[in-house]
Amino acid sequence: MYETIKALHLIAIICWFAGLFYLPRLFVYHAMAEQKGNQMLQTMERKLYKYIMHPSMVLTWVFGLWMLYLIPEWGQSGWLHAKLTLVFILTGYHHICGKYVKVFAQNQNQKTHKFYRYFNEVPTVLLILIVFLAVLKPF
Repeated sequence: MYETIKALHLIAIICWFAGLFYLPRLFVYHAMAEQKGNQMLQTMERKLYKYIMHPSMVLTWVFGLWMLYLIPEWGQSGWLHAKLTLVFILTGYHHICGKYVKVFAQNQNQKTHKFYRYFNEVPTVLLILIVFLAVLKPF
């Protein structure tokens, strides 16, 4: 059972990160667009967030907590505490993305494409740290 839950967890993570990598890139393009209220980008941003990213985030949490339920001794591990801290930060980043989807939908973006280019790097850094913690279990 554990291996199946782990596989589902990994699938959910991959789908979530696909959105976390792509949505901020759409924000870059949207911020660069001369025409206010670019309907196509607004639709892409909304659908990506609502139909791919959000369900994938929820499933990532569900399957991750299910694995912890199956192997409760991990709850005493420092690496898991560090990983969960980073996943909480990533979840906060996810919700900030949702806020920016709404900002763009209301044509109220005040940030530059350069801001979104830096913003776009956050999930990459978190992914690297989370994977190393999960695979190496260093402490």
